[in-house]
Amino acid sequence: MNARIEGVPIGELKQFDLAEYLETEEDLAAYLNMVLEDGDPGELAHALGVCSRARGMSEVAMAAGISREALYKALRPGAKPRFDTIAKVTRALGCKLVVAPR
Repeated sequence: MNARIEGVPIGELKQFDLAEYLETEEDLAAYLNMVLEDGDPGELAHALGVCSRARGMSEVAMAAGISREALYKALRPGAKPRFDTIAKVTRALGCKLVVAPR
């Protein structure tokens, strides 16, 4: 039995990629703020990776002053990037980190 969704075999469905929907700095900021609310550092690294793919890894790496390979490594699942890397990538994405009272 082949599983299907609306007649399309499941293996042929396109995988959802959030990076395709993050078009503006406001989109990136809203997504990053949502992730920051959860307080999971691993998710922040992942979210920065998604945002970087939305903007173009090469462009973000160049703007952040790090190599493309280092950017992929720093933002891969399970990575624990240093704060300076997070700050550089956030700045390269056209966003900033802000502290506010709860």
